Amino acid sequence: MGDSDFTGLRGAEFERADMTGERFTTVNLDAATFRAGELNGVVMRGVEMINTSVDGEIRNLVVNGVDVVPLVEAELDRRHPDRRTFRPTTPEGFREAWDLDERLGESTVARARRLPEELLHESVDGAWPFIRTVRHLAFATESGVGRCLLGDPSPWHPLSLPWDRMRPRPGVPHDRDARPPLEEALALRREATAMMRRVVDGLTAVQLDSRTEPLVGPGRPDEGETFPLREYLLAVLDEEWWHRMYAERDLAVLEDQD
Repeated sequence: MGDSDFTGLRGAEFERADMTGERFTTVNLDAATFRAGELNGVVMRGVEMINTSVDGEIRNLVVNGVDVVPLVEAELDRRHPDRRTFRPTTPEGFREAWDLDERLGESTVARARRLPEELLHESVDGAWPFIRTVRHLAFATESGVGRCLLGDPSPWHPLSLPWDRMRPRPGVPHDRDARPPLEEALALRREATAMMRRVVDGLTAVQLDSRTEPLVGPGRPDEGETFPLREYLLAVLDEEWWHRMYAERDLAVLEDQD
């Protein structure tokens, strides 16, 4: 099929566009880029997917009749044996996981320190720069632990950074343009990790199986919501693992540029 068979939308950009329920038939998406998108419940039939890369939270992905997610998860565990530690089921397991997270994080920071600081503000292939990632991890811990588990209605530092898909909302920091020095960002992150350390060090089995109190005040997550405590601790660990992996991937690219 030639280019003349398609309506010309090459180079178009769709930002914060809600296309729920849309149908795409006989479309060419070669070399398209999807960032911070949601593809839940998508059905693809008769498609070609060659040389395609997908990173993100993926569950129940059926390819040619096979749920490939368990296969991917098993391969990731084989490549990264430490990853299993980040799925604890007991208070002792959560303490072990956070011990490991702190050690791995220190190794990643040591790697970043060897680069010129200006490179740590640079994006690699559209991903977050290293210092922005550090700010986001602080936000994730402040939200998951400070707000949800400890009940602080507004636990965020002004430099903490939510994910790109989150629209600005009252009381929640959202400064995308800030360029703090590495040490300032790391100090922010240390405060957040110390909060998580205090929680896991005192964690009991009864607490682990409890639910959080309804959230108070505007913010993210939303006011009035409540969560299983275990679920949010696991979410913090998952966020830590993946963002460190992304940072390591991008640091390798920056090292080649240096």
